[in-house]
Amino acid sequence: MKNPSTHPATVSLAEIVAARTRLNGFITRTACVESAGLSELTGARIFCKQEFLQRTGSFKERGARNALAQLPPEQAQRGVIAASAGNHALGLAWHGRLLNIPVTVVMPRFAPLVKVSRCRQWGATVVLHGDTFDEARLAAGKLAEENQLAYIHPFEDPHVIAGQGTMAFEILEQVPDADAVLIPVGGGGLLAGMATVLHALKPELQIIGVEPANAACFAAGLAAGKPVRVPTKFTLADGLAVVEAGKNTLAIAQSLVQRLVTVSEESLALAMLRLAELEKCIIEGAGAAGLAALLGGSLPELAGRKIVLVLSGGNIDPLAHSRVIERGLAADGRIYRFDVLLSDRPGGLAHLSSILAAAGANVTEIIHNRTFAGPDLSRVHVLCTVETRDRAHIAEIQKRLAENGVELFSEERLPAEINRPAGSF
Repeated sequence: MKNPSTHPATVSLAEIVAARTRLNGFITRTACVESAGLSELTGARIFCKQEFLQRTGSFKERGARNALAQLPPEQAQRGVIAASAGNHALGLAWHGRLLNIPVTVVMPRFAPLVKVSRCRQWGATVVLHGDTFDEARLAAGKLAEENQLAYIHPFEDPHVIAGQGTMAFEILEQVPDADAVLIPVGGGGLLAGMATVLHALKPELQIIGVEPANAACFAAGLAAGKPVRVPTKFTLADGLAVVEAGKNTLAIAQSLVQRLVTVSEESLALAMLRLAELEKCIIEGAGAAGLAALLGGSLPELAGRKIVLVLSGGNIDPLAHSRVIERGLAADGRIYRFDVLLSDRPGGLAHLSSILAAAGANVTEIIHNRTFAGPDLSRVHVLCTVETRDRAHIAEIQKRLAENGVELFSEERLPAEINRPAGSF
């Protein structure tokens, strides 16, 4: 792997135009459809750019194909390598297979299993290394030098940035009168590429980046004027979990992007739930970031405006998605869990059940525990989970329990209740 230049690389509009020609016929021109449900929910006119319908399940194959297609013949024969949390790896694996280019991908050990298995299915050599993208990147760089492989960076490579930018042409053609585009941000390749096109062809359009609060490296980089390493925590938007934004992407985006917002994990979970319910689509955390920003109240000024959400990917393990949906339901006040201490006599549990039935709560789980109920041997500890309609319904259940002499030992929403007014998004 060659040492990077000390000066940031640039990507011109002409290069992105050339990339679009290069990708024609090999990348799906995904639909950008208006969502009546999301529009009603947010108070804006919402259009969803359905990049999760790409063959590999995300926008990343745009940049991957553009980079692979420009390799010199001798390098294409030796092959390429990349570090990726998953979607960039999938793009390289699929298009490497189509172009007969050997692909090696180094993925962090936490990478979703569905992405690891699919890369292998498409013929890529998968190396699992490290717990973070940064550790995987260092390993990939070492392997690139040892084996004379071309290193294709997931967001810093100018060819990758140009490929990602091709989506912006489609959005401008599909929603020419859009007021704003919300773009998920990790290392910034998608944001930099799309902003180059959008700003050049429609400068009045608002370009808004969205990143998880648990991995807000791009905001830190813009504030400092250079890449800044930030501590990251677990995020549902694993595809955006980058510890340091790119030098190239920051240089390109800093003068083009009007605003950058961060979103919470609760908002991400709720956005994934809303997309499943209202759009009938399975979207990974990164792809739900734009909607999360609207639901979290970060962009009230966009009410009534025409907004494009980039649903950038849908590669999430089904088991992980089911857990996220449960978390979203809890954040929405539709699952409620509480602890009570009941009399350890016949009929105690039936009494609790009758109260919940009268309140219209559907019991999904009851854990009856004598051992850890405390020193009072006449009482038993019961952990109960119920399905509820909303937060008002939860308040009604709490009231009925109190009126019937049932002592709440503790209570928990799954996860902890979001501190926002009832009825807000």
